[in-house]
Amino acid sequence: MTVAPVQIPSDSPHLQEVLDLIRRSFAYMDGRIDPPSSMHHLTLDALAAQAEAGEVWAIGTPVVASVVLTPRADVLYLGKLAVSEDQRGQGLARHLIEHAVRRARALGLNAVELQTRVELVENHATFARLGFTRSGTTAHAGYQRPTSVTMRREVF
Repeated sequence: MTVAPVQIPSDSPHLQEVLDLIRRSFAYMDGRIDPPSSMHHLTLDALAAQAEAGEVWAIGTPVVASVVLTPRADVLYLGKLAVSEDQRGQGLARHLIEHAVRRARALGLNAVELQTRVELVENHATFARLGFTRSGTTAHAGYQRPTSVTMRREVF
């Protein structure tokens, strides 16, 4: 299998594979995070809109890893990073993150930024190993406590 990410356009039938992968990959969070993951509200139309506003990248046929990249003011936001359970530990997330770094540079952006839930401390450690540093916290609407950790990786 080639590990070079391929961009998935908003009208691609592969977008459904990406959505299904996100749902499977994020299912382990149910009961661990509060509030529940936004993936429960993610639809094919919403993912297509994200592909229009930003970029959806995938590895494999069928899709075994994917990420959504969205340009913001000075950062490229990395969201919905998903790797099929049977493909974990093979460096696919690292390939997608390195691709995001290259895309940020190409777009003239200063950093790649992501958010991970406060409860998912194993994700904090993984992203730290991949060059991200904690840059803040945010709270979902209606919460008085932080619910997400913002992590950032400078690209220049």
